[in-house]
Amino acid sequence: MLTSLSIRDVVLVDVLDLEVDEGLTVLTGETGAGKSIILDALGLALGGRGEAGLVRAGAKQAVATAVFTAPDDEGLLELIREKGFEVAPGEDLILRRIVSADGRSRAFVNDQSAGVAALREIGARLVEVHGQHETVGLLDWKTHRALLDAYGGLAPQLGGVAAASDKLKAAEAHLEGLRAAAADAAARAEEISLNLADLDALDPREDEETELAGERAVLGAAEKAVADLSDARTNLGGDKLSQKLAAALRAVEHARQRATQAGVEADHPVFVRLTSAAEAIDRTMVEAAEAIAEVDAAAAAFDFEPGRLDKAEERLFALRAAARKLNTTVHALPALRISLREQLRLIEDGAEAMTAAARDAAVARETYDVAASLLSSAREAAADRLAKAVMEELGPLKLDRARFRVALEPVAEGRRGPLGVETARFEIATNAGTPFGPLDAIASGGELARFALAMKAALAGREDQRQPVMIFDEVDQGVGGAVAEAVGQRLKRLSTGAQVLVVTHSPQVAARGHAHWKVRKADAAGVTTTTVDALSPDARQEEIARMLSGATVTEEARAAARSLIG
Repeated sequence: MLTSLSIRDVVLVDVLDLEVDEGLTVLTGETGAGKSIILDALGLALGGRGEAGLVRAGAKQAVATAVFTAPDDEGLLELIREKGFEVAPGEDLILRRIVSADGRSRAFVNDQSAGVAALREIGARLVEVHGQHETVGLLDWKTHRALLDAYGGLAPQLGGVAAASDKLKAAEAHLEGLRAAAADAAARAEEISLNLADLDALDPREDEETELAGERAVLGAAEKAVADLSDARTNLGGDKLSQKLAAALRAVEHARQRATQAGVEADHPVFVRLTSAAEAIDRTMVEAAEAIAEVDAAAAAFDFEPGRLDKAEERLFALRAAARKLNTTVHALPALRISLREQLRLIEDGAEAMTAAARDAAVARETYDVAASLLSSAREAAADRLAKAVMEELGPLKLDRARFRVALEPVAEGRRGPLGVETARFEIATNAGTPFGPLDAIASGGELARFALAMKAALAGREDQRQPVMIFDEVDQGVGGAVAEAVGQRLKRLSTGAQVLVVTHSPQVAARGHAHWKVRKADAAGVTTTTVDALSPDARQEEIARMLSGATVTEEARAAARSLIG
């Protein structure tokens, strides 16, 4: 909902702040008073073309600010987030545009700098403009299918097609993936077989490189330790040491025997020393034997397979050579072996897998075609109803010679997707015997605006999203009487639960407004400015009477105005 519009130094407007309510707001005034300036300023705030000519003479810049209450429209909120801004439903959404006197332009969303394109995209989701030269939305055929689906209440059928499209897309992607993988594997089959044979022969194990590296370190240390122990045994002397100790012991025993023969007593110091020496040599013989035994036991503790170190190093070299050849790591060799085996299996079993995948894709395609067919049938029915509803609206709007239809055209096979298998285009033939064509083929601007009104009147209340703000610029141009009355009735109907702003010269249309703004031009101190007055009920009646009678307002005109207002 548009809540306010602030204009500063735009063309003839000096300072203008407008509060906008729900319902139908009509803008009236003398020709040339500046009614279009108000719409131009709003268009500027919505990302319309900005140029130096919009800046009021003598001013440095023109500023237009439109404040909206952000609707509970997830699509719009997502668009705002995509553009880098945040707003929650019910919060103010402020769109501002500044144009300098030199033509430079700046845009803002909630007081944050924004690109003009982003401002335009957001603005297009908030406001529809239907006027003499543009009918935003309806002229863009890309919006027609969504409008038709909303009118027909086709959300269930659309949901079915979208779900079927997702499944079909997944099934086809799976099939294509199998085909691509099989084609790639087949091209590399010989290489894969050779590499797999090498890996099968090598039979790499998980974490084998780490184990071999550790084993090699232990075995290397063990060989050196055994060599050290061999040196130790050699230095201990082995049997030679025992023989020498035994000879020394015999020599000491001989010396003790001679002492005894010489009559040396057992308690004599010489005999005691000889006895101590013999005992010491005996102990040394025992300790030497124990030392040799311990060295031998230590050497025996390093019990490993002869040549095991060489075998470990050869295995490690073989693993690393295979990893280099296959451009991977030793750690990855077991997984690569499994992968290569799976690739060969894919070649061997690929035909069966692809047959199953093709069958699944065919089933998904059939399911999609059924869902799309149901949607197409529902669209055809909705198109007929919409065409009939629009045709009923054209007569009262003095477009009785026009014919309207919804053309459903099949899309290319490759473009079928979650929205079905056809596009929708709104087409019109303005005169009997003339071919149908796009909406913008209507020559008259007034006719275009009235046709937009007919379309909106037919669609009113059937769209699945809340209607945006709608602007109609002189939709009643060139009509009067009953036609103007029909225009006013439809505008008021559209404004129920929404906002409609209309620039009008018709008293029949003005009388239908919930709010009435009078645009007037005034001269002060040689400067012409445009102002807007929100009319009270009495002032509104007087303005409609002026529109009925002209410069001189008569009592008859006032009575007619009261009658129109009801």
